[in-house]
Amino acid sequence: MSQNPPRPHPTSSAPGDGKRNAEHAPTQAGSQNVENEPKINRSELPSLDFLPAEAKKEEPKVTGAKSAKDPLTTGEKKRRYMLRLTWGMMLLGLGAYTVYMGREWDKDELDMLEKRRMRIEDIPSTRWTRTKQRFGDFFNFFSEPVWPELLPPPMPPPHGKPYTLVISLDDLLITSTWDRQHGWRTAKRPGVDYFLAYISQFYEVVIFTTQLSYTAAPVLDKLDRYGFFIQHRLFREHTRSVNGQPVKDLSYLNRDLSKVVCLDSDLEHYNTHPENAIIIPKWKGDPKDSGLIAMIPFLESVAIYKPPDTRPILNAYQGKNIPLEYAKKEAEAKAKHVEEWGKSHKGVSSSFFSSLLGLSSASSTDGPPPTYLELKRKEAQMHYLEEQKYLETHKDDLERLIKQQEEAMASQVPTNLWAALDQFSKKEDPDQASQTDQGPPTSQGSDVKVTVAPVPSSTAQQQR
Repeated sequence: MSQNPPRPHPTSSAPGDGKRNAEHAPTQAGSQNVENEPKINRSELPSLDFLPAEAKKEEPKVTGAKSAKDPLTTGEKKRRYMLRLTWGMMLLGLGAYTVYMGREWDKDELDMLEKRRMRIEDIPSTRWTRTKQRFGDFFNFFSEPVWPELLPPPMPPPHGKPYTLVISLDDLLITSTWDRQHGWRTAKRPGVDYFLAYISQFYEVVIFTTQLSYTAAPVLDKLDRYGFFIQHRLFREHTRSVNGQPVKDLSYLNRDLSKVVCLDSDLEHYNTHPENAIIIPKWKGDPKDSGLIAMIPFLESVAIYKPPDTRPILNAYQGKNIPLEYAKKEAEAKAKHVEEWGKSHKGVSSSFFSSLLGLSSASSTDGPPPTYLELKRKEAQMHYLEEQKYLETHKDDLERLIKQQEEAMASQVPTNLWAALDQFSKKEDPDQASQTDQGPPTSQGSDVKVTVAPVPSSTAQQQR
């Protein structure tokens, strides 16, 4: 048992010591309480409530990376200098090219602007406007048609036809159908063969489709195998791109727009010239459809009566059922014709005139004569039958000519790269080309005779 230490005896102190003793009194009392408390056995394991010792600062290691404060190396200075020099040369070249774009128009450019139907006073004349025009033409290469004039100049009469009929292909003459047995197939609209053969007597027929040429050309070859009815073919590359959509801009057609009629199933294709368009419902593959044939009376009457401008007529029928409305107009005109004939022949019998001419009454027919439209329509029907008879009679000869043409074209296609280079070099040599045009010498007994089927007079005039 431990002995308590002896307590100190109270002694006298200075006056200021009383205050210090009062301050230390609680401390002494606290120490006495701690001494009186029982001792607690403490664990020898270290406590966890301590702060870890500060980590020793590691010395910086050399990694090989260059500090941003370090000066540039000689190689980097050269690279930066060459980069700045390149950008400077590019900007200088762009400025020089911009100045060059503002030069005066040359002869070829003026001819191109005239082909676009641009008047002399509208051609840019200042350096800035010429620069804008040339830059615009450069970027419009991807959105404009491939040529400023899509069709060749029209043929003069009597060989050429005064009116042009632009017909769409998709959902109007054909449509694509799909079934589980055959997959995708192209179907012809009912009456499309008769429509093309008959209407080509009155119009210069132009097929204008938004399909690409390599997909639409085989279809057109099936529709008009011998090239009798479709005079021109236009494809996707001949359209304009407006907001990403193909537009058939008639200003590039190289035809008088007052004599152009367009037959389509989508009005958006003619946003630039809606006054020339006839929009009919799309054909969805109905085998009993007659919408195409029903348009023939209206179209043939326009070509027969020869109006100076077709656009007011098309505007009058816009948004209406054209076959039905025109049938009513034609019936009214027929009734008026009969009424006028009845008034002029009132009280006069046909037997009286036949007796004056020495004819029997049995040979004369009572009733009004046919109208001018009916006479022209009968002539067109006779011409159609004559042309179909000619095609049927000389079908073998026409097929043979087509086969010869295909073989001749296939023989001109090079079979390998060396043949293509040789053919290209021959085209560049004018002397050799002139000798080739003269043809090889003809030996006796080596004459080649090609028999061409005779064309009827009316058909030959139609083809010319």
